Amino acid sequence: MPTLTLDQVHELALGALIGAGALASNARPVADSVRDAEAEGLRNVGLGYLPIYCDHLRCGKVDGWAKPILRRQAPAVLAVDAAHGFCHPAYELAERELIALSGEFGIACLSISRSYSAGVVGWFVDRLARQGLVSLAFANSSALVAPWGGSRPFFGTNPIALGAPRERQPPLVIDMSSSATARINVIEAAKSGGPIPAGWALDRQGKPTTDPQAALEGTVSPLGGYKGTGLALIVEVLAAGLTGAQWAHQADSFTDNTGGPPSVGQLFIALSPARLGMPKLGQRIEAMLAAMVAGSDARVPGDRRHTARARAEREGVDVPDALLATLNAYRQ
Repeated sequence: MPTLTLDQVHELALGALIGAGALASNARPVADSVRDAEAEGLRNVGLGYLPIYCDHLRCGKVDGWAKPILRRQAPAVLAVDAAHGFCHPAYELAERELIALSGEFGIACLSISRSYSAGVVGWFVDRLARQGLVSLAFANSSALVAPWGGSRPFFGTNPIALGAPRERQPPLVIDMSSSATARINVIEAAKSGGPIPAGWALDRQGKPTTDPQAALEGTVSPLGGYKGTGLALIVEVLAAGLTGAQWAHQADSFTDNTGGPPSVGQLFIALSPARLGMPKLGQRIEAMLAAMVAGSDARVPGDRRHTARARAEREGVDVPDALLATLNAYRQ
């Protein structure tokens, strides 16, 4: 099993995306996110997910040549039409102005419509936190999750993330979905032949199951029962309702090569601690987190990823031969 440096991971991802049909300018920020996912030990949304991106470029679910359009809707409100392209270049188009507006007004908002998968939503809020901002991110996705009490997919995994600065530490990043797990985890369990944990999924009749094949024929469970359904609805209203994007149950699937662009949405809110009268928020957060973990086995959300990143920067990441061959094939 070869070991790749993070720069080599980025080169591999960039080459695969361009080979599958994306402009270099669109592929680069997606490759950035793949590299960072690998650095943080998130293979299932890093190189492991890259074949799906590439297949969707080839079948037209995402337009690799899309030219996102940025407009200013109101003094502190930005909107980007992703034009059925990747979320990442659409976001990058507006990021600098979003940061500037949050510094000017204290709060600013960015909506993205006609978009594709956001991947790791924590990636976006981490970037904003490194600029000293507190931020929230919401992203809806195609239907995979039954509402509490239901049996058919209606919501996406619908992730939500918060990022905030810390003093002399990497940002605090809380990244979670409104589902009990990601579907890719069920797919991987089905490949390995092992059971899945109780509470992850429902079968076609809406009954809990630990059989990954039955889960693939059914749905992923909402996180925490009815509370997960509430979270999914919050994300739908913010990420699709306010952006004009497709609701999750209307969007074509992220998980196969049939249908057209999913045309989902994302919403980002950035707040300036200084403009809100809290210029030393990082210090306050650090003191609070220290109190949280003192004398216990508690840990700060995201610290495991930071540890993984430090190790990956030193040692690189191991990539299975089969996955490496698959990704190299897109480059030809």
